[in-house]
Amino acid sequence: MSEPVAAGRPAPQLSSPSRLEHAAQAAALGGYLGLIALTLVWETWWAPSPYAPPGLWLTLKAVPLLFPLRGMLHGRLYTYAWASMLSLAYLAEGVTLALADPYQRAPAILEIVLAGAWFTGCNLYTRVKARRLRSAAPI
Repeated sequence: MSEPVAAGRPAPQLSSPSRLEHAAQAAALGGYLGLIALTLVWETWWAPSPYAPPGLWLTLKAVPLLFPLRGMLHGRLYTYAWASMLSLAYLAEGVTLALADPYQRAPAILEIVLAGAWFTGCNLYTRVKARRLRSAAPI
């Protein structure tokens, strides 16, 4: 059977993902999944907040991280785009705690690194994948 034809033209062929696209996705997923793990460990064992009921900060910090989970695991471009904005909230929290609370400086610095990897990976992945999809689109 021949290739599908739209308006007399053959369907465009989508190129395979580049190594840069795979690396960007790995960085984004690594930072994202690491941030989920850090949040769980931080708020339950490492340095739980003495000012709030147990589990409150865990809920407030961990639940928003679950929203992009499915889309990020499936490599959906739109999810990576808006998840990069979500990562900025965790980056800001890490910077604030690293500067303000010496007892939480170590996990805060780790949060900065993971949120930065998530942000950078998401932005690079969306840029590279969008360029690849545009190059396959018919003119």
